[in-house]
Amino acid sequence: MKLILLGPPGAGKGTQCKRIIEKYGVKHLSSGDILRGERAAGSELGEKAKEYMDSGQLVPDDLIIEMMIKAMTSEKSGYVLDGFPRTVVQGEALDKALNAAGEKIDGIVNLQVADEVIAPRMTGRRSCPKCGAVYHVENLKPAKEGECDKGCGPLVQRPDDKPDVVANRLKIYHEQTAAVVGYYQSVGGNIINIPAEGSPDEVTALVIAELDKI
Repeated sequence: MKLILLGPPGAGKGTQCKRIIEKYGVKHLSSGDILRGERAAGSELGEKAKEYMDSGQLVPDDLIIEMMIKAMTSEKSGYVLDGFPRTVVQGEALDKALNAAGEKIDGIVNLQVADEVIAPRMTGRRSCPKCGAVYHVENLKPAKEGECDKGCGPLVQRPDDKPDVVANRLKIYHEQTAAVVGYYQSVGGNIINIPAEGSPDEVTALVIAELDKI
């Protein structure tokens, strides 16, 4: 199964991807995770992407496309694309690469969440820079305030979760990324719209019910 997971930043794409891969045995390919990994490693790609990520801007299409196509071609058992494609240009490039390989996307899961719900979700997130665990100041508090439960030390707020950056990311989503849904509608893609303002478990139940039909 080859899937695309779309939705605004903070819609819960990462959580739903992890649950989908557990259910169906496919690979979670997150452009954000891969980019942050490249950045932490100090790679050439990571350095190029750093200034865009810290300001909430989209990383240029050519960098994202090169990175994601490479990751996809190494996965033979299927995958869920998380955070890619973010633009119509990326969607067109993805379709071109898949057509050349004789493959296709089986479904496009579109998580739908209002901005007024997303903003506090994102600005309240805190992450552990050592183990990668994610908490929230209201909804998923660590046992000791500001400290990772695994004993790693202080939690941090990622640069792209700061209020001004979150506002800019949502603005960019509405200007550019939301058009990706329209693109797939125009080419006959199998779009699966999921109301995603409920709990993670409620959203997962809706997603699995639809994917079981594929």
